[in-house]
Amino acid sequence: MITAPLLTAILASVLLQAPPARSEPPAEAPNPETANLREIRQLTFPDRFTKAGEAYFSPDMTRMIFQAIEVPAEGATADEFYAMFVADVVRDGDGRVASLANIRRLSPPGSANTCGWFHPADPNRILFGSTLAPPTESAPPGYQRGSGRYRWMFPPGMRIVECDLRTADGTANTLKVLAGDGTAYVAEGSWSPDGRSILYCSLASGQGDLVVKDLETGEERTIVAVPGYDGGPFFSPDGNRICYRSDRHGNNLLQVFVAELERDAAGRVIGVRREHQVTDDGNVNWAPYWHPAGRHLVFASSAAGHRNYEVFLVDAADLSDASPPRLQYGTALRRVTFGEGADVLPVFSPDGRFLLWTGQRGADRSSQIYVADFVMDLAPPSSQMPDLRSDRVGSRDQPRGGER
Repeated sequence: MITAPLLTAILASVLLQAPPARSEPPAEAPNPETANLREIRQLTFPDRFTKAGEAYFSPDMTRMIFQAIEVPAEGATADEFYAMFVADVVRDGDGRVASLANIRRLSPPGSANTCGWFHPADPNRILFGSTLAPPTESAPPGYQRGSGRYRWMFPPGMRIVECDLRTADGTANTLKVLAGDGTAYVAEGSWSPDGRSILYCSLASGQGDLVVKDLETGEERTIVAVPGYDGGPFFSPDGNRICYRSDRHGNNLLQVFVAELERDAAGRVIGVRREHQVTDDGNVNWAPYWHPAGRHLVFASSAAGHRNYEVFLVDAADLSDASPPRLQYGTALRRVTFGEGADVLPVFSPDGRFLLWTGQRGADRSSQIYVADFVMDLAPPSSQMPDLRSDRVGSRDQPRGGER
């Protein structure tokens, strides 16, 4: 029998015991994307486009050009090829890119289109690659990696066209051919910063060569013509260099290159003086694009896996005039995106405030356009980051333009 004193002692013991500690939920791991990206926002959506991507700002940042395939009307079949679109950029109260408005198609119905670009001084002038009519081949030859899912096509009827946004009506009637005669793939074009030249990829020789066309004289000059596919070129912000992707080793592992341009006394581009290999590894590294300050490149890489491309930032500084000379190509590598789906085709806004890219972050994993505030964090990259460099990364002299 429990006596009163014993019961009192038991109750006192129970009341004096500390309550069981609550189990706290595990702390969320910090998001590594915040090192360089803030306020990620989606700009295109699967209710309008089955897929969209490769977007670029106009120089005044009031417009955006991109390629996409629209959701077909009920009972209809979606287009097989990308069309080219332009849209107005809508800002929020803090000046951030918030959405797109007044989206309209520029390319002819049924045509295959790619690589839109704005004139550096006139936001009403744009160029892009187009077949102008439905491609004559149902399955044009393409570039692909057998173990992955990326692929792009090389329709032989592709040429570079220009149009004025004030008169463009989505037909071939308002498009002017700048380069290509319809017999070989000519695309991946962009204007030089001064608007005098366009730079593009041509398969006229049977491989991907880089060509510059002087729009004042009409002269075309091949400036990179080594074995293998070279494509996706852009002038540096100061117009003195170009960046591009290359299958230089013929193994379908694209690498990032930069070359210094050579000009004649009249200022015409006549070739490249020196080529710098920025990456050289077992990954596919493609779609390089300059930061407006001219020191860094962003690009997409399979370093995290061939089924999950991510965006990386790398140093592409030319400090050869420093004392002592210091070439920093391929250094200070860092990973920028960490999404579950592929993140590719990164580009900076003209003022460097925003990063624009094509991502597969939605529930349906369709390719859509995303934008974020870009923070230039120059802290040393983590030791856990993939190393995209090898002993072969470096510089080499290249033949001058026109030599094969």
